Amino acid sequence: MSTFVIIAVFSFFLGSIPFGYVIGKLKGVDVRKHGSGNIGATNVSRVLGKKWGAFVLFLDALKGAVPVLIVKLLGYPLEYQVLAGFLAILGHCFSPFMKFRGGKGVATGLGVFLVVSPLVTLIAALIFFAVFFTTRYVSLSSIIAALSFPIIFKILKAPPPSVSLLLFLTAFTVVAKHHQNIKRLLKGEEKKYR
Repeated sequence: MSTFVIIAVFSFFLGSIPFGYVIGKLKGVDVRKHGSGNIGATNVSRVLGKKWGAFVLFLDALKGAVPVLIVKLLGYPLEYQVLAGFLAILGHCFSPFMKFRGGKGVATGLGVFLVVSPLVTLIAALIFFAVFFTTRYVSLSSIIAALSFPIIFKILKAPPPSVSLLLFLTAFTVVAKHHQNIKRLLKGEEKKYR
């Protein structure tokens, strides 16, 4: 258990690294002052270009995948793997390096989900792209894909209740971080990705 406590702390602080902000600063730009003001891959893509946005997406996904993979390789059960991933997402969304603000958890969640279940992640990704190519809203696509993962996982994998609860908490954390996007979507003011 003491080993997992160390891993839990590591998961949170690894998730807390604000790669979008760091890369922006290295390029001489504070991404929080441009575009949507978010430090995630979508805003970095808008501000610095798609190449840098893709790089931030990769790094943010990696910091979600690594803790889950470590817990998995150490032989801990699925509940602990998902918990490590959830803590990484919490770190990303409420980074102590950013005064407990942060991104929206989509890319970090992608990394977590990919290790937990590549098949379910693939299905959720297909849902994301279907919504995105239909609407051009990254936020709406992310919200629907995030909510679809625990539902599909429950249908296909029949996990224990503790795993389902953690997965739904993870999904709702991502959705909650999109509250401003949801307001803009309802008002018809959300920007489409071009």
